Amino acid sequence: MVIGATIAGPALWRRALAAPAQTAVSPYGPLLAPDANGVRLPEGFTSRVIARSLAAVGLTTYLWHVFPDGGATYPVDDGGWIYVSNSEVPGGLGGVGAIRFAPDGDIVDAYPILQGSSSNCAGGPTPWGTWLSCEESDTGRVWECDPYGVKPAVALPAMGVFTHESAAVDEVRRRVYLTEDEGDGRFYRFTPASYPDLSSGRLAVARVHDMKAVEKGGRSQVSWIEVPDPSASSGTTRTQVPTSTPFDGGEGTWFDSGIVYFTSKGDNRVWAFDTLDDTIEILYDDDLTPNPPLSGVDNVFVSRASGDLFVAEDGGDLQVVMITPNRTVAPLLQVVGTEHQSSELAGPAMNPAQDRFYFSSQRGNAFGMTFEISGPFRRTPPTQVLASSTVKVNETPIGDTDRETEVLSAALPNTGPPYAPTFATGRRRRSRTTENDGIGVAAALGAAAVAGATGYVLKRLGSDDEA
Repeated sequence: MVIGATIAGPALWRRALAAPAQTAVSPYGPLLAPDANGVRLPEGFTSRVIARSLAAVGLTTYLWHVFPDGGATYPVDDGGWIYVSNSEVPGGLGGVGAIRFAPDGDIVDAYPILQGSSSNCAGGPTPWGTWLSCEESDTGRVWECDPYGVKPAVALPAMGVFTHESAAVDEVRRRVYLTEDEGDGRFYRFTPASYPDLSSGRLAVARVHDMKAVEKGGRSQVSWIEVPDPSASSGTTRTQVPTSTPFDGGEGTWFDSGIVYFTSKGDNRVWAFDTLDDTIEILYDDDLTPNPPLSGVDNVFVSRASGDLFVAEDGGDLQVVMITPNRTVAPLLQVVGTEHQSSELAGPAMNPAQDRFYFSSQRGNAFGMTFEISGPFRRTPPTQVLASSTVKVNETPIGDTDRETEVLSAALPNTGPPYAPTFATGRRRRSRTTENDGIGVAAALGAAAVAGATGYVLKRLGSDDEA
């Protein structure tokens, strides 16, 4: 079982390099008036609330966690699927919950897969069917969790101890890319010692050679320099390599078609790192886009059916925004109403059939709401995707600690790219839930409703064969 289709055709996103995405009309048309759930959608789309924090999910006895954040979906053998969601509550009261759906979309089960962790923000799915949940705190770690609730969650300190935001697995080169939610956060790459085992390996940090060229709409080479002390016992990881490049508030990540997409909220940018030639560019920047519809960039997701990149907004006008393979930007949906004041949208994902879309309003109705959107989602990219490619990768740029050259041949199926969010214009950092806020919530609601003691991690289904 392979989760997702991450080696999709890169041609769509590479044709217009050095051309940041521009505002356009949505392929689904304008957003209509809000429905009964307070969601504005294009014509033909509907919404349902699948979970409310501190309330039982469906007919189960499981209470949905507080402050739902990053999420992903996983297939089930009977044709159903599972949606997992982080809980961004600090003080050991966070974790991850899961909802299981029948093939017809009915909710049949809900349960925790990680408990007792802190500030679980975003993360990322793995090709072998697990969920990487990232703790957003100074002592934050990555946890590998089992969406199916079979095995206990496992902490992965080798991937670094820092303010983790999200993770994306490059299954071709067998690496994991990580973001850090700090004003001077870094962009990291973890190379496992024995893929897909993530318990040991080498953590490196990015150095962008010519950021001025990138900020003008161009591209730059990137070098990777090893972090001396991933445990951060001798100093924060982001300060250990002075020549590394800071990114202002790293947020969501997603790997697709040889590209790692990630966002930085402090400067409201969506970045595209090309793993084939170690170059980086800006895919979206509100300063480079007239009448920008997207701000407060946060979690990202790529639909493998349409190639659309979706970005969820943290703040602003609370939209999920699309960046299409043709590099146009338009909203997919928006939540409105007083119950969503001071909230953020998070956890974008689609079911395996790519006809249902999931997201959460993290502080909707005070403690969180999780939605499902159904409708005529696009089934194909706007243009044909590259069918196959043979790539020669020279991984010895200046300052790089990886001294190898590898030749990779990969079949690239006709699948597609990611997604995008909205805010107000201008630079803005997220207003965080503080440690005291989280503890106050737990005290008021009961630790049992917000956290727990154990979790589970899924059996590995990855292969040791070269891609």
